Amino acid sequence: MTTVPDYRAPARPAPAPPAPRVRRGASPNATLLVIAVGAVATIGLWWQHTASISGFGDWITNAGRICGLLAGYAMVVLVALMARLPPLERGLGADRLARWHAMGGRYTVSLVVAHGLLITWGYSITAHTDVVSQTSTLLTSYPDVLMASVAGLLLVGVGIVSARAARRRMRYETWYYLHLYTYLAMALAFSHQFATGADFVSDRTARVAWSVLYVGVAVAILWYRFAVPAIAAGRHRLRVAEVRVEAPGVVSLVITGRYLDELRAESGQFFRWRFLTRELWWTATPYSLSAAPRPNALRITAKELGEHSAALARLRPGTRVVAEGPYGALTHARRRRSKVLLVAGGIGVTPLRALFESLPAGPRDITMIYRSSRETDLVFRSELEAIAAERDARLHLVVGHRTEFRHDPLSAAALAANVPDLREHDVYVCGPDGMTRATVTALRRAGVPRRQIHSESFEF
Repeated sequence: MTTVPDYRAPARPAPAPPAPRVRRGASPNATLLVIAVGAVATIGLWWQHTASISGFGDWITNAGRICGLLAGYAMVVLVALMARLPPLERGLGADRLARWHAMGGRYTVSLVVAHGLLITWGYSITAHTDVVSQTSTLLTSYPDVLMASVAGLLLVGVGIVSARAARRRMRYETWYYLHLYTYLAMALAFSHQFATGADFVSDRTARVAWSVLYVGVAVAILWYRFAVPAIAAGRHRLRVAEVRVEAPGVVSLVITGRYLDELRAESGQFFRWRFLTRELWWTATPYSLSAAPRPNALRITAKELGEHSAALARLRPGTRVVAEGPYGALTHARRRRSKVLLVAGGIGVTPLRALFESLPAGPRDITMIYRSSRETDLVFRSELEAIAAERDARLHLVVGHRTEFRHDPLSAAALAANVPDLREHDVYVCGPDGMTRATVTALRRAGVPRRQIHSESFEF
């Protein structure tokens, strides 16, 4: 029987636990450069197959061709960003990847809509007919155009449900499964490009290169999102060892297994967890590690915010678990300074509690500020106090509703008062999205360089 670790004390000796192995990933600038080079090459494909342009209709049609090619390329980039490729996850982090994916999604939908409108308009000018008649001709005479139209509508639909206002009104699981239609849209668009795309019909090299691009991303999706978790499930045999209530509506799960050191998980990271029960097996949901990884156990903590998180409290010891990960870049690897400030809000304390325990530091080099509206909502209070005492670290618990404070306790002035040498610190921030944005802004006003501020948002 596996022994459940005692998390009330730090896992490593303080004040200077051994530094975790730093694993580098892709840099944001290098990733953007690769994406930009691909976009230029895509436009070069159009240039190579366009001998001349004559007349207004031809100009409009070619503008549509460019939009279509870029939309096809952008779909591949969007899927690659969320394929859970380890170099991207480690180097960019889940938060930045999600932001890029959301921004790229808006551009992609715009390009798809522009492609359809411009091509139809350009053809109607050349054929000396109206747009409505030309639309009917394209849909009824070219089956691949009909499939492409379905793909475009699917992408527009996914774009609508991804809007912030729509996301707030639906469950994570609903939003997640609606996004799977993106794969169907990609398949339909790929077929359309090869059937009617002027840049592929007569150019075998272009067809091969484009196929490699799409097939490569498809293989990455299948490998990292399906094969790797399946292999890991057989290797590590994860099970729920303990379910513990931490605060009202907050529960921790201790998950044990074999060879967990092979996962190379780090404090600050998260996994996507699939609990093999009748009500939870069909979805994998992200939860951060709330303690430094042990050789035989991992701990996660979740607040009841929806059906999935509420169901965690009903899990029984022995429940089998499949974990995908680790993911995220809110780790020791981002650190630049010897001193560290951790700013936590609400349930955002989970990854920061793990960092508070395990970040290498000398006496008084680590400070944590934990913001909560109510005393009863403080999670891990006794653990944090034990870690602070063991490591000779500073711990500030800021409790109370915002109306109870004369001044914002996380303003630039307040942060500078609590941490006099604030500019000499790396700062890790995790909490509700609004609090995280406000705190990052306050830190910048206090003179902390942007490269020393590290945050990840886990809102979908």
